[in-house]
Amino acid sequence: MEPTARPEIFDAYWRFAAERQRIFDLRACDQPGPWTDDPILRQYKFCNSFRASDRVSQYLISQVIYGPYGQGLEPEDVFLRIVLFRLFSKETTWAALEQATGGVRRDTLDVDRLGRVLDDLRRDGPIYTAAFILCAHDAYGHRAKHRNHLELVRRMFAPGALGADLAAAKSLGQVYDALRAWPMIGAFMGYQLAVDLNYAEELSFDEDDYTVPGPGAVRGLQKVFTDFAGQSPRQLIMRMVDRQEIEFDRLGLDWHGLFGRRLHAVDCQGLFCETDKYARVAFPELKSNRVRIKQEFRNPKARLDLFYPPKWGLNDCLRARQETEARFNQLTLDDADLRLVGGDLAGPSAPSAAPSKLFDSEPIAAIG
Repeated sequence: MEPTARPEIFDAYWRFAAERQRIFDLRACDQPGPWTDDPILRQYKFCNSFRASDRVSQYLISQVIYGPYGQGLEPEDVFLRIVLFRLFSKETTWAALEQATGGVRRDTLDVDRLGRVLDDLRRDGPIYTAAFILCAHDAYGHRAKHRNHLELVRRMFAPGALGADLAAAKSLGQVYDALRAWPMIGAFMGYQLAVDLNYAEELSFDEDDYTVPGPGAVRGLQKVFTDFAGQSPRQLIMRMVDRQEIEFDRLGLDWHGLFGRRLHAVDCQGLFCETDKYARVAFPELKSNRVRIKQEFRNPKARLDLFYPPKWGLNDCLRARQETEARFNQLTLDDADLRLVGGDLAGPSAPSAAPSKLFDSEPIAAIG
């Protein structure tokens, strides 16, 4: 028995994925905004279609895992860095920890001293991301959440503990199970950590092997489908992974993925969460326990130097595109004026700069 979808919301899922990726491609090429005519995407902040392209994931990959302090480490030190960073998911917090330690590793993880560092830092502002809420559990007897997290990580990477379990894991699901055995690691955080750890060279599991839908993804699934036909949320996510080329083609959407990389389970899971957010404005008649989008898109940050796990083979594609951009961005002095020569700014592989809307109807008034 096939699941029953709401056709307009089901199509919106795929249209959102394509348009959000097109916006990402345009921004990556330094094309000037606005990058879309869709009023909702212009007003509100949404995650990228590919999880690894989001700013925090990019920082994790390029700096925490493969950056200068991440070179030449034992696997357990690599794993420790990933787990500790994701618990806070805040670049300024990580930078303070790196500075205080000269590089976060097992032998520099002095939890008392780092606890004091974070005590001082939080007086100036938040030390945790606002993207998701973490359990304020006092599992290790501390009143401050960050001190419990530091102690958690210290115990995780004691000899024969989590590091040994990760080394013995035979699948992404086993990585997740090993993480979930620890206090303060819920289902959502456990899955995020499992995916993060799999970015490292030390693990190399297929991202489609396992997925755990978060609360936002479940809300999105309930908006996209009226009847699951007995399938679990996990099965419905994998159905989207399997059908992506069919659906993009059916809707006539221009889709090339991430330099040819397909959407994987973690991406399709995230797209259900973003579809839930988008539908709060586009389809307000679909009620849930969330009725508004919290964050507006304001003052876009500077473009990141994109970097993906080397084992994915995407960084060569990035370098090739950068070289193409360099050729097409040659400037020549002509009568004391700078004139752009060589044609299209972004090169022949650049996405169309023409803004578009997800739907042909009149723009929908955004809600606060």
